[in-house]
Amino acid sequence: MSQVNSHILISTDINKEFEKFKQELQPNRVIGFVEDAFKLEHAKAVVREAYISEEKTKYLILGSKSFGIEAQNSLLKLLEEPPRNIEFIIISPTKSNLLPTVRSRLPVISGEISHESINFDMNLSKLDYGEVFTFLKTNARISKMEAKELVQAIYHRATVIDKLILNESQLNNFDKAYRLLELNSRPQSVLSLLLMGFIHAS
Repeated sequence: MSQVNSHILISTDINKEFEKFKQELQPNRVIGFVEDAFKLEHAKAVVREAYISEEKTKYLILGSKSFGIEAQNSLLKLLEEPPRNIEFIIISPTKSNLLPTVRSRLPVISGEISHESINFDMNLSKLDYGEVFTFLKTNARISKMEAKELVQAIYHRATVIDKLILNESQLNNFDKAYRLLELNSRPQSVLSLLLMGFIHAS
């Protein structure tokens, strides 16, 4: 396979993508940092590995369903000025998982996106307060990870199924939703913020 440059891959099947890269990038060295939650300690391990010099291209693959803000910030300088022969591939199920400062440093490529895990079946162009209230009550006790999957399902519903063109405020709400969940805000409050953005826009 020809040289693959650093990029962000948006895919819900992180492990499958990682295995594919390991096969396709041979005989280059491919080192994976695939975690359930990518934290500061993992980012420090990436930095250490990146500064081990290589004669040939070495690929560092960072994959996770959630990337901590502190961890991302600690990688910014490295992504801006990578050491010689080091390429980074970040695999995330959604763009909003990543800080704008990270996304601005690498091109974003779409991979396989599966929305089978959580379904969101309300028409976002015709939402009303009653529907939102019922939805929030039903999802009052969901986990942080389930909330993130729901945010992703809402984004998919809005852009792919309802074919809405999101305004700047709505796009910011998706970014904000991931950050708030990362900071352990109540999932119900975050989902309320997101859905109210569609009611006020209609």
